[in-house]
Amino acid sequence: MSISSPKWGLGRSLLVLSPCLLAGFLVALREHYCAINPRTNLPQISEARILGYAKYLSEDIGYRTVGTHEHALADTWMVQQAEEARRNCERVVNQDKGRKLQCEVWRQEGSGTHRFDMMGEAALQELSKCVLLLSLPLTGRVFILSDLTNIVVRISDGTDAGKEHALLLNSHLDSTLPSPGAADDAISVGIMLDCIRVLVDTPAWSPAHAVIFLFNNAEESLQDASHLFSTQHPIAHTVRAVINLEAAGTTGRELLFQATSEEMVEAYSHVPRPFGTIFANDVFNSGVMLSDTDFRQFEEYLDVPGLDIAIVGNSYLYHMRKNFLVITRANRCFTQNMGENTLALIKYLTAPGSPIPKLANFERKKPHLVFYSLLSHFLMYRFSTAKLIYGALFLSALRLTRSVWSGQPRGILAVVTGLLGSILSANAVALIMQHGLGKGMSWFAGGHFAAIGLYAPATLLGGLASQLLLRTTDEKTVFSSVVILQAAAAVVVQLLNVGSAAMFFIASIPLFSSLLLNNLVFATRAGEVSLWAYVWGQSVQLMFGTLFLIPTLEVFVPLTGRLGNVPADNIVATLVSILGAQAMPLAIPFAHRFGRNSLRQMVIVLSAIALASMAIYARKEVFDEMHQKRLFVLHLENVTTNERHLHIASADGAPGFHELVTDISAQFSSPSVAEADPVPLIMNEYNADWDSLYPFSAFLSPYKIELSKDAHYTSPWTKSFRLVATNDVVDLAAGTRSFTLQVDHPGLIWTVISFDAHVLKWNLDNNPPAEYARHHVKEASFYKIDTWRLDLVVNGTGGILFNFIGMQENAMWPGKKAVKAQGGPAMQVLENLDAWLDEKTGGTVDAMLIGCVAGTVVV
Repeated sequence: MSISSPKWGLGRSLLVLSPCLLAGFLVALREHYCAINPRTNLPQISEARILGYAKYLSEDIGYRTVGTHEHALADTWMVQQAEEARRNCERVVNQDKGRKLQCEVWRQEGSGTHRFDMMGEAALQELSKCVLLLSLPLTGRVFILSDLTNIVVRISDGTDAGKEHALLLNSHLDSTLPSPGAADDAISVGIMLDCIRVLVDTPAWSPAHAVIFLFNNAEESLQDASHLFSTQHPIAHTVRAVINLEAAGTTGRELLFQATSEEMVEAYSHVPRPFGTIFANDVFNSGVMLSDTDFRQFEEYLDVPGLDIAIVGNSYLYHMRKNFLVITRANRCFTQNMGENTLALIKYLTAPGSPIPKLANFERKKPHLVFYSLLSHFLMYRFSTAKLIYGALFLSALRLTRSVWSGQPRGILAVVTGLLGSILSANAVALIMQHGLGKGMSWFAGGHFAAIGLYAPATLLGGLASQLLLRTTDEKTVFSSVVILQAAAAVVVQLLNVGSAAMFFIASIPLFSSLLLNNLVFATRAGEVSLWAYVWGQSVQLMFGTLFLIPTLEVFVPLTGRLGNVPADNIVATLVSILGAQAMPLAIPFAHRFGRNSLRQMVIVLSAIALASMAIYARKEVFDEMHQKRLFVLHLENVTTNERHLHIASADGAPGFHELVTDISAQFSSPSVAEADPVPLIMNEYNADWDSLYPFSAFLSPYKIELSKDAHYTSPWTKSFRLVATNDVVDLAAGTRSFTLQVDHPGLIWTVISFDAHVLKWNLDNNPPAEYARHHVKEASFYKIDTWRLDLVVNGTGGILFNFIGMQENAMWPGKKAVKAQGGPAMQVLENLDAWLDEKTGGTVDAMLIGCVAGTVVV
């Protein structure tokens, strides 16, 4: 019996299809996870050097939180590395007198202010209403930077003309509060340093346009140092484009997730191993990612285009304690690959004929360019071209399917019903797991493949079961409807100028070609669909679909562990169902191939598989040692009330958090409240206890536990952490008051003040809210900078109540373990709590443990 015959049974057809589908899936995985590094006889990027730099920063120096001693050590080390690079440059030039090469080094130090509204306050407020159900402020927060630093290296040909237009490379030296930051961002620092070495040591290389390497020293305190460079450095005005190197994960390929001009996309097309899509670009720009980088400061204050590139794999350990080099070595070749891509960009953009000079008159607008990497190739074309080729494919699909037009509405209904059934079925499983069985996020510890394992059977089940609700439809009609709908979606979405329409176009190509081959080659009788059409169309589309599905889940599955109390199960279920249906579009016509009896059999088998999958996942633990729960713990000493509390918060909606807080309370709280059931608090702009973690604090679910008082303890912070008014002048006639608020905070970092007032004028910016409002001002400063000031003119002549809070520089566990005796009572409690958590949870919790000092004062 011929394979072209539709008389083959379900079992034999699946037996033929299975290895082909598996091959498509495996090809996609190999493409996603494998990197190839070319070799030449010229100086090469050295993985060993890059990892050596990252090891020194993350392990030898350690937690480089802005304002700490370790932060200052990293600054000193970076200056040494920059000066060494300059001396090597001079040595090379002295050896080759004809070499046009000059290396300059600056250590920038400065202060300033800037407003930071994550995603924009309006967008954040809207998101809180629609998704997070939180009450978030509309007022912006203003940040003060005090004597922060940048280390800058410029390489040029030494001429004024060569320095007139420059490319900026950026990475950051500091690490975030609970993390040593091997990937974020020590790897990028190492890559930039090694690029300097390779460029200088490459014979005859000389840049036609300068390249500026910015090692900024305060990104995690909300992009303070990149703002400092953009607004105050003397060579900032020469920057024409930026390449920002970041991390939102710990291993794997680096993803191009922002590209803001056609010229920069064209430049990226020349890297040896591209990995980026317009789909990722559209997702990030939509605000769904709830993330931001230094790229924002360069775009806003330098008004330049660029590329934002980040390591995104294994995001479970992003901003966590285990972000050490031992973890990043899991995929060693990707470090070198990122370095080679970066080097290729530098060489292209600094060469004669580079588009860099043309970008001096850059107009900020969304680039109308479709781009995506596919099977190691980088494709790009303009929106106008996309509309033409998508439209041509759609018209060709209509022409190809004209023989089945009479039944097309029923075929389209079958496909649409299948998609809706897939989404509903996957979300039904999510609701049952979360609310029925109390096993929400049971897929988290298993990673993105575990999410596929739970929701893929339900997705397929819903798609096929929905067909039982419809009248029997001709297989070829449904097959044709899939082709038409994919091509139509590409056209419609592209007409809306959304470049992600390419996802539908890419899917249309193997589907259209399989139907064309079916009609011309495969089919032996009119109206039949050969099994070869499924072999070709579905296996190729499964490969393409997997290349969209895997990186999307790689980002979003770990992200659900830090989005707050959101319906994580439904978010992931919806992603798996939509992208899974896109990867398996021919499952619906295949279901109509064998009649309703066979369809019922498939539904019964899939139901059993889905139930078995749910039973297996119901027994799984949500977190393990490599996929940990994030816990945020503040030991807060209130110098006004002389009370001490543990503030505990979670950033996920997984079950068991309340029970964990209850156990912590029973173990650590004062005897008077040890038996009481902890009550969750509301997180809003008046919960000043979490102000030091803004804006991430908006997504936390907090509790507050009272600690016992020590009658013999005398707080050292009562007199040292103080707010006083100087130059205080009251204008009774105008009904206003002007004064300078001086904040002294020796031994404390990341201090924040919050207050209610109608501010008429301040020294932060020119547009304080024109009304009585809640204000938050946050400070970030270099090590041992202990005072900052705020000039205010307010409507009213009375005193103002200020909330104030700061983090103890020597009370961060385990970052300050070496000097724990200097952390006082806070460090003792945090050390004991960490040991208790490790034993209680078996290492499945990663806790950010920080000692804070807070209080209130009327000024």
